[in-house]
Amino acid sequence: MKLGFLLGYSGKQIHIPLDLIKTAESMGYDSVWTAEAYGNDAVTSASWVLANTSKIRVGTAIMQMPARTPAMCAMTAMSLDQLSGGRFIVGLGASGPQVVEGWHGVPYGKPVTRTKEYIQIMRKIFKREGPVELDGKMYQLPNTGEGTTGLGKPLKSILAASDNIPIYTASITPAGLRCAGEVGDGVFPVWMDPTKYAVIGDSIEEGFEKAGNGKSLKDFDIAPFVTVAMNDDLDAAYDSLRPWLALYIGGMGAKNKNFYHEYTTRLGYGDAADEIQALYLSGKKQEAEAKVPNQLLDDVSLIGPRGRIIERLQSWKEAGKRGEVGSMLLGVQDPEVLELFANEML
Repeated sequence: MKLGFLLGYSGKQIHIPLDLIKTAESMGYDSVWTAEAYGNDAVTSASWVLANTSKIRVGTAIMQMPARTPAMCAMTAMSLDQLSGGRFIVGLGASGPQVVEGWHGVPYGKPVTRTKEYIQIMRKIFKREGPVELDGKMYQLPNTGEGTTGLGKPLKSILAASDNIPIYTASITPAGLRCAGEVGDGVFPVWMDPTKYAVIGDSIEEGFEKAGNGKSLKDFDIAPFVTVAMNDDLDAAYDSLRPWLALYIGGMGAKNKNFYHEYTTRLGYGDAADEIQALYLSGKKQEAEAKVPNQLLDDVSLIGPRGRIIERLQSWKEAGKRGEVGSMLLGVQDPEVLELFANEML
């Protein structure tokens, strides 16, 4: 199993911990991942890290697809792949309607359809077998729709780069996971219970079947985000993570369209998810946070004193041996914790 860690996105000031990244690189970490919301972008940070490292791979978790055309994303990926010696990983996501329509000012559309067409276009560009054309539901190359001049023509990329640049997607819905299994090289669930692979794995394997090329877990990286809270005070460790899960389960999306709420329900915590959401949406955030079950936190995170984390890491190691987790992307930036995982896993 490979190890990576998440940088997340910045607040008002961009902070990229290069010393920590280089330390992780020296420990044998495989990857580090940047992010974006509606502030700093993921690509600039990824470029900065790639320019200041030599071995560690850098991925984007995520590049918001509606913010970039597929061709622009392919151009970016090919450029960074070439400049870094093949160390760039494309991590794509649909983002959410609030950001897509409120910030980028484009229709949210159909995220699964967008993902399939987006990756199809990118792969055609990577291969450079000829001018790229697609008559899709969301993308048309050339575009001949309203407002166009009619002068568009199919083009082939000037730049040559690897045709197997890895493309991951951020997915937790059954449809999104099937899409990832069908057209992606990997997927990063926002969290995962390593003992309940079927919750995501059944859909991923349906995608493998749809791909129709013998694809399997041997060709695909399941790379969940794994938040770590190492603290000798177990209660304090639990409490430090409650706001995170409460926000996603209770506050992301509308009441009847919250993918994280639905995912938590599929993991077996439907009643808790309903209660958390009801409290959160009524403005009772602290009460919602208090309702996040300790067991749920333990299922999807690694929490507590050092010895407890090592003990509970065993279920992740077993999932790795089964091929059900290919990478752990750690939600932590503590060098002591990074060293612990390097010693235990690498």
